[in-house]
Amino acid sequence: MLIDDSFDVCFSSPLIRSKRTAEIIWNVRNEEMITDADLREIDLYSFQGLLKHEGKAKYGSAYRQWQVDAPNFNIDGHYPVRELWERARSCWTRILTHDSRSILVVAHNAVNQALVATAIGLGTEYFRVLLQSNCGVSVLDFTPKPEGGSPNIFLNRLNQTPNSPIAAGNSGGRKTGMRIILVCHGISQNDPEDNFPHSGDGPLNMLGVIQAQKTAELLLDLKLKTIVSSTKIASAETANTICRVQEAADCLGADCVPRYVEMKQIQDLDVGQILKKSKQDAVGSQPLQPGWLNGYESEIATSLWGQSAKAWRYLLDELSKGSEQENVMVAVGHPALHIAMLGHCLNLTEEWMGTFHLDAGSISVVDFPDGPTGRGIVRCINYTAHLGRWSIPITRSTSDDEEF
Repeated sequence: MLIDDSFDVCFSSPLIRSKRTAEIIWNVRNEEMITDADLREIDLYSFQGLLKHEGKAKYGSAYRQWQVDAPNFNIDGHYPVRELWERARSCWTRILTHDSRSILVVAHNAVNQALVATAIGLGTEYFRVLLQSNCGVSVLDFTPKPEGGSPNIFLNRLNQTPNSPIAAGNSGGRKTGMRIILVCHGISQNDPEDNFPHSGDGPLNMLGVIQAQKTAELLLDLKLKTIVSSTKIASAETANTICRVQEAADCLGADCVPRYVEMKQIQDLDVGQILKKSKQDAVGSQPLQPGWLNGYESEIATSLWGQSAKAWRYLLDELSKGSEQENVMVAVGHPALHIAMLGHCLNLTEEWMGTFHLDAGSISVVDFPDGPTGRGIVRCINYTAHLGRWSIPITRSTSDDEEF
């Protein structure tokens, strides 16, 4: 997945699995590899080396706290998650002062969670909320400010795995069958007068058709109950493509029983009219760049945030109508709305919207192991590997790009 991506340097944990993974990815590259002890996996002290059932039998109450309240979990006088966050901050100091522009970091599940969270300013309460799977790739962009000082930081991608991001089973070690999948509609034939890309006002162009078909193929591995879309043409066409493939599952060899998917369109998933009120060309040309939502005026951002709250509440209410064991919903809409809904899922405020990035044709997956009233666990954000040759590269080209 990373073979064509360019990196200036590789930082790796000293532990064997991480070092070997880094060596495989690095392959024939000539640039240096740096081992950093702070990238090692979380230290659980007396828990270290025990199987789960052994830890439960030997440290009953402590084991329970580790499961339900990990940030406050204390053992042998240590708070492992808090220590992990401090190590991650220490790592960033060395990583960001290295003389390079594109950096690969190969480490472990827990410490990668801490690296992502500390980079964008999230505390230990987000441990086990932003998943990191084996060989999952997360991308953070650090963009210098014109006035200098600390850079702008954007989460460009979270947990893009070589295998399917929607495989059934566990979410952070917990079984779950309730899920919301946010699908950004494919690229449309926009009205030339539009002042923002991917408005969805027009029908899908050829690339948008391919994006919709690739997404439908990926989602064929799930039995969808409901597909909700905005009323815009591009969203409706993307949703219809997913629905048609679902209902043809029997003849496509995925299922012996034809499926029925409920289709709905709601106004709260349409943010086009809000974004068009902007007085400036806030986002420039295609494709979307990280932080593009920061270009809109505060009143536009506030309106988007308010409408996204209603849309997210609607999705949670719809999810609650399914069985307690399983309910998978798909919501198709504009990237701006999905970014804002991810903010609501994470209990953030509207100022955070510019921290997250989504591309046309991408999917983001949120699991609910405790049901719709519980906390959402983000399995991936801005996953595009399913688009094949049309996927978004993990890294940007740094040749002939002095502004990056």
